[in-house]
Amino acid sequence: MIKGILSIAGKPGLYRLVSRGKNSLIVESLQTGKRMPAYTHEKVISLADISIYTNDEDIPLADVLELVSKHTEGKPVDVKGFPSDAAIREYFGEILPEFDHERVYTTDIKKLFSWYNLLLAAGVTEFKEPAAEEAPAAEEETKE
Repeated sequence: MIKGILSIAGKPGLYRLVSRGKNSLIVESLQTGKRMPAYTHEKVISLADISIYTNDEDIPLADVLELVSKHTEGKPVDVKGFPSDAAIREYFGEILPEFDHERVYTTDIKKLFSWYNLLLAAGVTEFKEPAAEEAPAAEEETKE
């Protein structure tokens, strides 16, 4: 699940939210496990709040990461193995054919693949929140 995973502008990698301080967030690097504060003046965004532009509607990053995982069968993507930017865009088109070719830049695709690889290396293989079971709640309503 990517809800507690953060990207901090100007800092490499991804971070897991550990706690909240007075004027900061306490985060832990997914790569090194080192903890540090992320202050309010830094641009911090949760991966759960990011979406990818498509021709119809925006798709949440968690859904796109699930598609990447299915396409690669849970293996990392070799970003440096692509001979050109056009090859990366073509590969991403196989994963998400309806992505908006004008508003999604090659750098965005590279970042998405690098985040995917970092999440896999950190042991994160479930990108979406598990669906809440609504059947028991519906049964309780009918009993009243």
